[in-house]
Amino acid sequence: MYWYLKVLKQYADFNGRARRKEYWMFILFNIIFSAAAAVLDTIFGTWGAIGGLYAVLMLIPGLAVGARRLHDTGRSGWMLLIALIPIIGAIWLIILFVGDSAPGSNEYGANPKNQ
Repeated sequence: MYWYLKVLKQYADFNGRARRKEYWMFILFNIIFSAAAAVLDTIFGTWGAIGGLYAVLMLIPGLAVGARRLHDTGRSGWMLLIALIPIIGAIWLIILFVGDSAPGSNEYGANPKNQ
């Protein structure tokens, strides 16, 4: 939960680097909370309003942590746009997100593993 809250505190911060653990823990909690929102939508019969609101609220933090994760691998945050290429773009982004951090400092800052 610490990593999820850390990303929310850096709501629209596209600068710096994010470790693999920070990114994937944010994704894990996003999946859990999205499933909970879907259950609430079913219980209350709101036809996806709660889940949709949650998705809209998490759009900017998700993009920000994705850009910081790409920075950690030594790539520009603009690489997120590769997701616009059907199927292959999403697969390529997953490969980039799973990759290890660039060793040492890079143009985006110091390696967060060493801090």
